[in-house]
Amino acid sequence: MLAAECIDSRATVKAAVSVEEKRRTTTRIAMRVPRSCYGEPIISRLSCEHGLTVTIIAALLGESPEEDGWFTLDLTGTTQKIQSGIIYLEELDLEIWDKTTIEDESW
Repeated sequence: MLAAECIDSRATVKAAVSVEEKRRTTTRIAMRVPRSCYGEPIISRLSCEHGLTVTIIAALLGESPEEDGWFTLDLTGTTQKIQSGIIYLEELDLEIWDKTTIEDESW
């Protein structure tokens, strides 16, 4: 392989990785928010600090402040940003399950 071909090949791989890193996707998560996290701007931080678009699909909040909250959220952003947001939620010790990637059906 010639040096020019090698450089061109590396540039093509780097461009493909760059496009993949910038590609937006959506992951749906279900999570439990314990009473101890009430008052925390969790959704705001997902948006502002992690660069995600957050859509609340479902929420269940009890009338009593002793009850936990349950949310189903769509997190939209790059894979890296979604992973960063999920790590943030896990650091808050939130119970998260059902991480499902939503396929983009748009043309």
